[in-house]
Amino acid sequence: MTDQRERLAPPSSAGKRPWYRAIGPALITACVVFGPGSLIVSSNVGAVYRYQFLWLLGLTGLLMGTYVAMAARIGVCGGASPCTLLARHLGRPAALVVGLVLCLVCATFQFSNNLAVALAAGAFLPHQMTVTLADTRLEWPVLPTLLVLLNGMIILFLFVGRQIYQTLERGMKVMVAVILLCFVFNLVVAQPNVVAVLSGFIPSWPEGLQVGVPKKVGGTIDDPMILLASLLGTTFSVGGAFFQGNLVREKNWSIQDYQHGIIDSIAGVAVLTGVSMIIMITAATVIPGQPAHDVGELARSLEPLLGPTAYVLFCLGLFAVAMNPIVINAVIGGTIFADGLGLPARLNDRAPRILTVVVMLIGMSIALWALGTGQRPVPLIIFGQALTVVGNPLMAAALLWLANRPEIMGERRNRWAANLLGGLGFLVVLLVAARVLWRVVLQIV
Repeated sequence: MTDQRERLAPPSSAGKRPWYRAIGPALITACVVFGPGSLIVSSNVGAVYRYQFLWLLGLTGLLMGTYVAMAARIGVCGGASPCTLLARHLGRPAALVVGLVLCLVCATFQFSNNLAVALAAGAFLPHQMTVTLADTRLEWPVLPTLLVLLNGMIILFLFVGRQIYQTLERGMKVMVAVILLCFVFNLVVAQPNVVAVLSGFIPSWPEGLQVGVPKKVGGTIDDPMILLASLLGTTFSVGGAFFQGNLVREKNWSIQDYQHGIIDSIAGVAVLTGVSMIIMITAATVIPGQPAHDVGELARSLEPLLGPTAYVLFCLGLFAVAMNPIVINAVIGGTIFADGLGLPARLNDRAPRILTVVVMLIGMSIALWALGTGQRPVPLIIFGQALTVVGNPLMAAALLWLANRPEIMGERRNRWAANLLGGLGFLVVLLVAARVLWRVVLQIV
């Protein structure tokens, strides 16, 4: 069957293109995975534990790379997206469950992406602006207005744009360049101790850090492992990896582009892990012992230490980090759900655009409510956490199953090394899911 696909595959110029032209889909995945949450977690791990967990970040990058490459190989060798292949081999209900769960996860967390953009803008913009209209002074809400305008422009682009994927890929490449430029500059300004940084890649464990499960103490949840669990959860995103199988289909890559899929996966995850390491090292050097609760607080804490130029560049990179997930997270939710339903699921198709807009409107509405009331939508956060308990192991198992099917992958099905790392990754998401489930139980009771 694989030989037949290779014979039917259209001629490809893969061998003639330079390697850097293959980079694209995994950069989009990296942009959605490295969002404000990853930035805060990486900086806080650096602030609290200095360089001691650089090795753990490298390990999570390896696991993420395994699953991104696995999904890319599935899309290239199987000739279809992961959801479509699940529908063919396990039935439409299996694909629908995966698509629905991932869409709901994206929808419930889209509001945090909107809030992150507002907080990033709030690092150097006022929350209210006084304007004079007909001799009346009005307090104009700047940040809610910014969110409405931003979401409106993205929605307009989704309905008017003709080449959605190509535009997203070019935009994400620009964003990645901005992020790298800004954060590498800040790293140079910080001047970390090179020997201390290198020692962080040697596995070690901080004194006094106990391995334990969350527990409720005095009405609040005490979780000594929360930072490390968050580091695993934000850096190793199975949902982002799953979407890689759809992105290589957007590129129309065939079996002849197999190597390009691998190169792209390595490059994308290298960017994701590298930027996370830069943030962790910078925070460990500049603000040791001063963890931040949100991106705005992180920016303000760095301002007096980095200087005005570095601070402006940090805010620019911060805004790029916050902008990326607000688009890609919604696109993932809408596209995968359309795919799970069996509808046309290319980004230029109508169904993914409509469902993406639905995800965006949900996230924007909840974020506007949170900005207006000052309250966090706790039930929605709990619901989103509960969904990840089911979603991450489900998607990891689906990718492992597809990558080991000879009728799908042919001779390129998983070998022992990929299955060893894939199995370790599956165990990690199971353990993280168990911790999240226990926290949900503690929040409810």
